[in-house]
Amino acid sequence: MGEDASVLRSSVRLLDRHDLDEALALCARDVVANLFVAARLTAGGPAPRAGGELWGWYQDGELRSVCWSGANLVPVQASAEAIEAFAARARRQGRQCSSIVGPAATVLALWDQLAPAWGPAREVRPEQPLMAIASAPCVPPDPAVRRSRPDEVDLITPACVAMFTEEVGYSPVAADGGALYRSQVSALVTSGRSLVHTQGREVVFKAELGSVTRQAVQVQGVWVNPRYRGLRLAAPGMAAVVTLVRAEIAPVVSLYVNGFNTRAVHVYEKVGFRRAGTFATVLF
Repeated sequence: MGEDASVLRSSVRLLDRHDLDEALALCARDVVANLFVAARLTAGGPAPRAGGELWGWYQDGELRSVCWSGANLVPVQASAEAIEAFAARARRQGRQCSSIVGPAATVLALWDQLAPAWGPAREVRPEQPLMAIASAPCVPPDPAVRRSRPDEVDLITPACVAMFTEEVGYSPVAADGGALYRSQVSALVTSGRSLVHTQGREVVFKAELGSVTRQAVQVQGVWVNPRYRGLRLAAPGMAAVVTLVRAEIAPVVSLYVNGFNTRAVHVYEKVGFRRAGTFATVLF
């Protein structure tokens, strides 16, 4: 009787457009931590064209937790019971993601349950400061930072490849010679979400706006050309990104960074970013 009652009180199901408002309200409980999922729901909702599906965990008829399942597996507001339920569904489905990412305690608990079935991860990054700024930057912005132009895709793509390889540990250029990755860079450029500082035909600094809502933007792909490192260009570059985002898109700018990258953390703190939590990433 008790077991049957528990089943009735809690359940997991695949969400659709009819659940969108409820899911977004759940994400709004922590705008910065849940930005990735909120942005995907805002852009396309839980549908194939949005690049993934959304699992909802209900308790006593109320949506209490969700988990985005696509190229990334991303839990939102997940309780211990929800983590157990999401892990069971993920095991049944089999691994389809390239990473698990989100609040550290949740991600690491989820991975503990998935690791025996999914095998060893390529890398686990348990300590990634989640940082945010909701004010003007503390350093003057670099006036050379601007939105990338469509005719610069071939210039920007190698810089994106270099950054990805440096950050993740392998090249995103696949057997197709990089055509798919170039199209992804092109989409960021044409949508105005690629920011760059160039000198001639060389990228000096770049960043992308990875997750975007009206409440907040998450910056990704921050990179300074190795030839220009040591010239203190990163802080003014990020200040320019913050200034543009807050003026034209959303009041809050966020990002997360590897805890071992103390130099980057110092740069972001200098700009005015402050710790908003801790993320973890499991890479496959």
